[in-house]
Amino acid sequence: MLITGAGSGLGRLTAERALDQGWRVAALDINTKGLEQLSESPKLLLLSCDITDSEAVQAAVSRCEKELGPIFRLVNAAAIMPLAEVLDQSPAQIQKIMSINYGGMVNISHAVMPLLLERGAGEFVSYASMAGHWPIMFMGAYNASKHAVTAHTEVLYHETRGRGVRIVCVCPPIVATPLLEQARQCWPK
Repeated sequence: MLITGAGSGLGRLTAERALDQGWRVAALDINTKGLEQLSESPKLLLLSCDITDSEAVQAAVSRCEKELGPIFRLVNAAAIMPLAEVLDQSPAQIQKIMSINYGGMVNISHAVMPLLLERGAGEFVSYASMAGHWPIMFMGAYNASKHAVTAHTEVLYHETRGRGVRIVCVCPPIVATPLLEQARQCWPK
């Protein structure tokens, strides 16, 4: 199993549970301190990687397959959620949110999905959010990024249907993770 955003939140929880269940896990995140908090295991490969860098993502996927074997399940959980009114967020910050939350999912899916489709087996799990369905004040950029993840995953499902790969888009409500704490720190006073 390869998990993006494995250094904290739902990604870390997924990695911990997968290890407990006996999976070989490639934990990918730019947050190396968070990755190092995962319990040591011979079945765990820590991969420091910027998910917005498609070449780095491809290299991480290649290393995962070389060291742990074929990827059977991809879990995309990497995301950021700084909050502000849309016109108060700089275009650079909005682009960063889109680049990580949506662009990172595009990069990892392009690196892994061809492998799964070639094998005719596997699972692609993408964490989006209920925020991808309902516009919420102060979350315009995050809403847009999670809507993009939801739409992309849905289209990917239809375009690859019947080819042996199970595709799931998870849209949780608010969850008490470091992402929520990041949002609280940005919350307008």
